[in-house]
Amino acid sequence: MSQLEELLAVWLPRQRWFSGKGIPIRQVRIESRYTLVSAGPGGPDLNMLVIQAGQRGLSSRYQVLLGSRPPRSLPPNLARTAIGVCQVAGGRPRVVYDAAHDPQLTALLLERFTTQETTGRRGRVRFRTLPGTTITACGPGRLLTGEQSNTSLVYGRDYVLKTFRRLWPGHNPDLELNMALSGSPYVARPCGWIEADLSGHRAPTTLALLQTFVPDATDGWVLATENVRTLLEGAEADFSEEAARLGRTTAEVHSSLARALPTDVLSPSAAAELADAMVERLAMASAEVPELAEHAPRVMEAYADFARVDEPLPIQRIHGDYHLGQVIRPESGWVLLDFEGEPTVPVRERQRLSSPLRDVAGMLRSFDYAAGYLLVGQDEDPELSWAARSWARRNRDAFCRGYADGGGADPEKHLTVLRAFEFDKAVYEVLYEARNRPNWLRVPLESIATAASGVTAGSGTTAAGAPRVPG
Repeated sequence: MSQLEELLAVWLPRQRWFSGKGIPIRQVRIESRYTLVSAGPGGPDLNMLVIQAGQRGLSSRYQVLLGSRPPRSLPPNLARTAIGVCQVAGGRPRVVYDAAHDPQLTALLLERFTTQETTGRRGRVRFRTLPGTTITACGPGRLLTGEQSNTSLVYGRDYVLKTFRRLWPGHNPDLELNMALSGSPYVARPCGWIEADLSGHRAPTTLALLQTFVPDATDGWVLATENVRTLLEGAEADFSEEAARLGRTTAEVHSSLARALPTDVLSPSAAAELADAMVERLAMASAEVPELAEHAPRVMEAYADFARVDEPLPIQRIHGDYHLGQVIRPESGWVLLDFEGEPTVPVRERQRLSSPLRDVAGMLRSFDYAAGYLLVGQDEDPELSWAARSWARRNRDAFCRGYADGGGADPEKHLTVLRAFEFDKAVYEVLYEARNRPNWLRVPLESIATAASGVTAGSGTTAAGAPRVPG
């Protein structure tokens, strides 16, 4: 490996968006390098790198926005973002750092949209804008913090640029679906995107998506957990009206996607194949998390019930990774974000049609998470647990009612399907928490344990037939 590649091999595992945590990096290779901004020998440069990270025989692509400056010219506020000192493109040694933190470079990055320049041999990096859209440069980008699998920069009150870190060949679903929903009041309007031709692939790959910024909006997860906190502190708290409105909004977005993009039905044989895939995920998770294995037989029963569903199941393009952290609440109503699906899954798989009830299941799981989040790390308190369960029950029910009222499939009439999707999502959560946030593992495990215990209707069952619990 080159000196820069060696530095990146140490830096990558520390990044929130790196999906291969816990697995040793065997090799880092810079596949492509594009100079987006060059300010001369004494100024900052901005390079877009496509790198290959090899781990256990598998290789994953990532995008790195790499800033570089002469060693003594790095501003103090960027010192903590430094990756190291090395020669860049055969020149003199320079400090290389994460350019997403550099106001000067992020401002210049947005300016590239105003000219729609291309970079590299035969224009292999292209800045695109939607027809009729004019981009106005408005200063530096403010880096959004938090647990994100990508990197987002907010420009004033005008734009947000989301840079996709894990790269898969082809158009990112976030671009596709936002384009299909353009003009909807329930999404941020797309303005443009950055694309590149990756080595060995004919179709362009989406590097970043530029959208209008929705000001004065609050994250759905923040709203929900603050509401739970108020309740657990003994005060009055009701989120059900917001949950119902979110359900209606979700149904309307699903309807818009069904009108704009292809639809189909999932045949009984295809449903059986989908159930087999759920079983495989359960087996993998049970092998890695032994606490899950004792509940596997009951989960398998839910999957078997799903496999026996004999009526065609409508399928279409869906959000794919739907939860409270993917919605925001401005004054006008709920707005949905991040339609890319699960970033660790290849784009082709994320583009497949699926039941909109999978999105419903994801949001129901998120209400359980919001209820259980504040109980993590605390001693068991029956009263607090009961209050959290009650909160989750009310808001899950409200969301399902709103979804049906908004024209979506009534969850109460598709309990077998929804139950299987909820279990499948919870199994995924078990693996995620075990690998990334072990202290949160109790949240999905308690959900599965309670659901698998066979609690009957009237004693706390969900709309999907699984008990409403904090996690």
